Amino acid sequence: MGNAESTPTPTQPGRRRLTSTSSPTQSLDEKFDAIRIDHHHSHTSPSSHNVLSTSDTEHVSGTQTIQYVRDLLKDNKNRLGLSALSTANPSSVLEIPSAILKDTQTFNLSIPHEGTPVTNQRSSGRCWIFAATNVFRIAIQQKYDIKTFELSQAYLFFWDKVEKANYFLTSLLDTAAEYDVDSRLVSALMASPVGDGGQWDMIVNLVAKYGIVPQTLYPDSWNAQNSSTMDRLLTTKLREDGLKLRAMRNDGASDEEIADTKEGMMQDVVRILTLCLGPPPAANEKFTWEYTTTKHQVKTASLTPLDFAASTEVKKFISLVNDPRNPYNRLLTVDHLGNVYDGRPITYVNVSAQILKQACVAMLRKGLPIFFGSDVGKMSDSQKGIMDTALVDYELGFDVQLGMSKAQRLLTGESQMTHAMVLTAVHLDKEGKPVRWRVENSWSVAAGTEGYFVMSDSWMDEFCYQAVVDPAVVSKEVRDVLSQEAKVLPLWDPMGALA
Repeated sequence: MGNAESTPTPTQPGRRRLTSTSSPTQSLDEKFDAIRIDHHHSHTSPSSHNVLSTSDTEHVSGTQTIQYVRDLLKDNKNRLGLSALSTANPSSVLEIPSAILKDTQTFNLSIPHEGTPVTNQRSSGRCWIFAATNVFRIAIQQKYDIKTFELSQAYLFFWDKVEKANYFLTSLLDTAAEYDVDSRLVSALMASPVGDGGQWDMIVNLVAKYGIVPQTLYPDSWNAQNSSTMDRLLTTKLREDGLKLRAMRNDGASDEEIADTKEGMMQDVVRILTLCLGPPPAANEKFTWEYTTTKHQVKTASLTPLDFAASTEVKKFISLVNDPRNPYNRLLTVDHLGNVYDGRPITYVNVSAQILKQACVAMLRKGLPIFFGSDVGKMSDSQKGIMDTALVDYELGFDVQLGMSKAQRLLTGESQMTHAMVLTAVHLDKEGKPVRWRVENSWSVAAGTEGYFVMSDSWMDEFCYQAVVDPAVVSKEVRDVLSQEAKVLPLWDPMGALA
């Protein structure tokens, strides 16, 4: 659900030291540069002491390291850095004022209606469900002429846990003959049997099978908002049950015996979920929903969760991803990743960042919001609601240069999809190129600008991995990728990460 702030893209090396006198016509960056320390020339003298042993570079020399530290702190800049960086969050200390000031909530292309109110996933990993329901609710608000509305995130959460439990137990049975428990695949399955995270195709499976309901009919319980205890109990139970099922299969138990045992295990899962989240509405039974229109008229609707989901058109959207490790215009999928067994598989159309962004702009021109997945913890400030590759200058503070490419970050585990949100607007320059994007988050009105973030276009290039779009906004060449036989990525691949 968002890793800690980490590696930025490379900043401009070797900026010149300017005089402290700033002209009134200087840009924000120039004014900031006027007081920067040129750290490439700021060392009083290089240290003559090594950290690694001079006789054996496979080991650290404690004595030499201490002397290196003493030499380090002879530098005025490092003593200043020690005072500032050891007493506060370095990413806050090193934020660049010009980046903060230019990332404004000003956009010249936006969808006509944003969903309200701003949602709050609280202490749970349900961002993907919140992002999806925040997309769905806009059409519902317009259809029923209501000002504020939330779909029940807990309803989809309940059924996702049930389906993931079944997917996990079935997968462990499927792999019992070919893979040992300590194999990489089974270990990956065991790592998170029913984690809170998910993907767009998982939402498609849930909505197609169970529909959706208003939040007023199935509101969050305490465990929906604080899911860790429930998740730990389910995880422990399922790991134990998975071992039992595999042992039964390998010991020659009949299919009927295994099915009966698995049924009892699934009943345990449903019992835990019902007592923690509450009994959910049935997908094929009508509910009665009272709502107030913008004209202050109280109306009543009676329909099933599946009928209520009809306006979402969830099945028609496709998932574009930008994974520079793999060829573009290539269909990707992930082995053993899903929730509904034999449901719609995880499917990604891999395209360049440029194609992905063009599709997002086209969606906004059509007035449609965009579900997208990114690595939200990188180069971002959740309080200010800013995501910008130029936000934090680690090079200035620590005299280190960081310059991995997007592909290298994926290869090394430095970055992956950690959070799902919604795009609702973009600011385009005179040539029609994106400058910054407006992002609807699910961290309450306390985060960002009343719940909304600003994402710079460079940040989108580096840390955005997925956008869910209408196939009509991409070229036939991209749509044709869907007919390919997908390249199968292993479960532990970074593109298998759940937002």
